[in-house]
Amino acid sequence: MRVDTPVQDVEMDGPIDLRDPYPMFARHRAEGGVFRGSVMDWSKTPESLMPEKLYAAVSFDAVNRVFRDGKVFNSKIYDATIGLFIGPTILAMEGKPHWEHRNLVSAAFKTRSLARWEPEIVRPVVNGLIDEFIDKGSADLVRDFTFEFPTRVISRLLGLPEDDLPWFRKRAVELISYTINHKRAFEASAALKDYFLAQIEKRRCAPTDDIIGDLVSAEIDGEHLTDEAIFSFLRLLLPAGLETTYRSSGNLLYLLLTHRDQFDAVDADHELIGQAIEEGLRYETPLTTVQRFTTEDTELEGVPIPAGAVIDVCIGSANRDEKRWERSEEFDIFRKRVPHLSFAAGEHTCMGLHLARMETRVAVETLLTRLSDIRFVTDDDPHIHGQPFRSPTALPVTFSPAAAK
Repeated sequence: MRVDTPVQDVEMDGPIDLRDPYPMFARHRAEGGVFRGSVMDWSKTPESLMPEKLYAAVSFDAVNRVFRDGKVFNSKIYDATIGLFIGPTILAMEGKPHWEHRNLVSAAFKTRSLARWEPEIVRPVVNGLIDEFIDKGSADLVRDFTFEFPTRVISRLLGLPEDDLPWFRKRAVELISYTINHKRAFEASAALKDYFLAQIEKRRCAPTDDIIGDLVSAEIDGEHLTDEAIFSFLRLLLPAGLETTYRSSGNLLYLLLTHRDQFDAVDADHELIGQAIEEGLRYETPLTTVQRFTTEDTELEGVPIPAGAVIDVCIGSANRDEKRWERSEEFDIFRKRVPHLSFAAGEHTCMGLHLARMETRVAVETLLTRLSDIRFVTDDDPHIHGQPFRSPTALPVTFSPAAAK
């Protein structure tokens, strides 16, 4: 794309404070819900690749409207980004095609499946990981726990052989890291395609009770998913099911461990875990910013936006909008529950939100049940880091085993 407008006419913040982008978000909210510019760091992007028209939505109302109006604010932009690596998926579809594919793949996330997955898959995975470090009295809960358990859960849900887990994890990380190494991500994508095609064929010969088996057998009005739709959706599960879950669970543990009174309250009453999860998602969403593409001239929060504009949809800013939440810059699990936008809204609401919440609940509940006197070690200044993806750099803790708590 060619830049027709001088860069100085567009507000660019330059290098982003990856440790704390929230003051920047707050400054933009104070100036209006929408501005011409970006909350992303484009300083290393060649001018030839810069969007011609760049805007950012930062207020709750602006972000909510963008999510709920897929006709004007289109997600086709993903075809030119992560879609290059995972293939065509519902992530970039709108309208009738989106709902047709969503209805088909939603068969893999049935309520009765979630009820079965918790005791049969998620709890055993979480307990197995804790078994690996509980006798040591210390752990890095990022390296030893939050980064690991979503990978093991997803592989079990897909029905993949346990021996394939190291290979699968390596390819998943390579695919997720497409912004760092395009060539390696393309190679991982091709390898995963071949791998999933083999898994699909096995299930056509012998149906299985797992996500891949559900996708192969899914049928609505006589329509089945194509092989391409299935393996593309399975590749989408990697960033959706691994990246965000490991980050959001890590963020929550960090926030609780650095707000000791709230940690102690949750430790004493596990019924508080649900509201702690929602406040963690609001306060430190794992993905602060997604993007949309305008299909026609429009207006958002009084700001005219031309057709063909790229819009940063800043969830991280919307979730701290002071017009919606009192003390919005404070982490408080006891605050009045007001819905956030961490799972998006409208037709692109995250399909795996119930699975993500269940996984995080089980992870936190099991840690608190099996470990006692959990203390955060801050010698190396661990902290939440990143934009648009955010998670702790580390979660070093000491603890004592709690056989009966």
